[in-house]
Amino acid sequence: MLNSSKRLLKAEQKEKIRQRYRGMDTSNMEVIPAEAAPDFYDEKFKRVAVYVRVSTDNIQQTTSFEIQKNYYEDMVDKHDNWALVDIYADEGISGTSLMHREAFNQMIDDCKAGKIDLIITKSVSRFARNIVDCIRIVRELSEMRDPVGVFFETEHIFTLKEDTEMTLSFQAAMAQEESHAKSRIMNSSLEMRFSHGILLTPELYGYRHNEEGKLIICEEEAPVVRLIFFMYLYGYTSQQIADTLTKLEILTPKGKSEWASGTVLGILRNERHCGDVLTRKTYTPNYLNHKSVKNRGNKTQHLWREQHEGIVSRDDFIAVQHLINNAKYGNKGILPELKVISSGALKGFVSINPRWGGFTRDDYYEASASVVPDTPTQDEPIQVTAKSGEFDLRGFEIARSQFFDTQDKMCISFFCDHVTFSTSCIKKFDKKMYVEILVNPVQHLLAVRPCDKTVRNALKWSRLTPDGDYVPKVISGAAFIKTMYDLFEWVPEYRYRIRGIKRTKGDESILIFDLKETELFIPKAVLDAETQDAEHSDVTPVMPDVREKVVAYPNDWADSFGSDYYLHAQTNETPMCMDGEEKWEKADAKSIPFMPELQVTAPNDIANNIQQIISDIKNTASKDGADLGGNE
Repeated sequence: MLNSSKRLLKAEQKEKIRQRYRGMDTSNMEVIPAEAAPDFYDEKFKRVAVYVRVSTDNIQQTTSFEIQKNYYEDMVDKHDNWALVDIYADEGISGTSLMHREAFNQMIDDCKAGKIDLIITKSVSRFARNIVDCIRIVRELSEMRDPVGVFFETEHIFTLKEDTEMTLSFQAAMAQEESHAKSRIMNSSLEMRFSHGILLTPELYGYRHNEEGKLIICEEEAPVVRLIFFMYLYGYTSQQIADTLTKLEILTPKGKSEWASGTVLGILRNERHCGDVLTRKTYTPNYLNHKSVKNRGNKTQHLWREQHEGIVSRDDFIAVQHLINNAKYGNKGILPELKVISSGALKGFVSINPRWGGFTRDDYYEASASVVPDTPTQDEPIQVTAKSGEFDLRGFEIARSQFFDTQDKMCISFFCDHVTFSTSCIKKFDKKMYVEILVNPVQHLLAVRPCDKTVRNALKWSRLTPDGDYVPKVISGAAFIKTMYDLFEWVPEYRYRIRGIKRTKGDESILIFDLKETELFIPKAVLDAETQDAEHSDVTPVMPDVREKVVAYPNDWADSFGSDYYLHAQTNETPMCMDGEEKWEKADAKSIPFMPELQVTAPNDIANNIQQIISDIKNTASKDGADLGGNE
């Protein structure tokens, strides 16, 4: 009974729906017809804009450019109900991006301002090779209060027709892919040209092109280039050089009267000033936006040497690049040199320049070897002869201090970007705020000696508290610490701590650190990652630790507590003791060029060249002024 009632109710509902859709009496209804959809061929008055574009600015494309303009002018004239608003033309512009397409963007602005009813262009590829831009702009124009249609003549597409978007999308995609293919072809062509020495040499300050397109020196501008390089080598900043050129009333490469720091750096960075040509310094990763980025190994490069006469020497150019790269470390003045102790207790120790990042581990080794040419040999076995009444201490070891409490011990700690000394080290040099750090890369020794603030390689290692105490100061070492890690093959993620000893002779003191005896502090996160990546999955730390770092020691310490007693005694005969040396801190310091293979212009010659060039420029300007006065 219940089911029967439900079926009856459902039947009644269905009947009501049928009655509703059988229609109503139309005698009270008035039909208001819709306006006809815009059509390209209707006879309504239209304000017409024509868009013309060619992608390059060579002579042949200029011919095509003019032909298109003339063709569409005639086309508009043939329609009595059309009025030409303007021919919007972009010449030498790519269609994959709206950037720099000034005429195109002005046309769209005029559409939005209600000045245009119809846009005519040759093809989809002329309008836009970027499918996203093409569809977006067409939609914006068609959705305006007074819709603007676009007619693509080649494809015969009028965008205000309802069935055109799919066809337009397909054609725009084809145009974009065609542009992509051309981009790949161009990249391949450039690679083939560059690898065979067919180079691109655009205009460059200091040069002109001969009939063959080769760079030849411009005698009027070349002295300015030399002045820029010499001033930078001598220690002037790029801004100081720019100010000097402005005062000398020399015009910039773009003909402006005021020089900028960036313009000077652009000249200093360009390898063509020394006669070389480096290809692919920039490249375009996205063919749609044409944005160039610096090539950091992303694309193959070719460095072609001696392609034309250089204005400056290659060695001077390379030296300038080192100076520019090192500017962030605060190094100022003439090109730095390594200082190596040539005699005395610290013979072979090289002074660390804290503000120069151009030195490599090889430079330090070469500097040290220049005064200690003989390679140290392995220690011969210790011969021990027991004397009557003495204890035979063979087999006994001197326990390493690293296994004991480090509090109040002399230590130096190396981090990946800074160095710190313990408070005990600071106390050893009473009230001395500046020190010089020296390294012996062969013997793996580090020496620290107090110095005056005026010493070129001085480092501030302590600071004075309000209570009058001298406490350690963090030493920023971005310029040299990376080289130290390379020297001793340390892991950048680890911290290294080394114990030190003090040696004193008369009123002179030195701290010595043996870099072969290092403690490692490994971040727990790094250790966990290495454990997970280990070949054997059952490897676990000896003592699971929840601290942020784990202390580790060299593998060769595993089977002993320290060094052999007699070996330790023998070690004290080395420079770690130094008590027997006649000369100490007053040892001579020999200067080693920062890059031995470079023949950089000597400082005195640089200074003379700067004065001579400036004098010549002033004399030339004075003579030109006198000639102009006479002509008047």
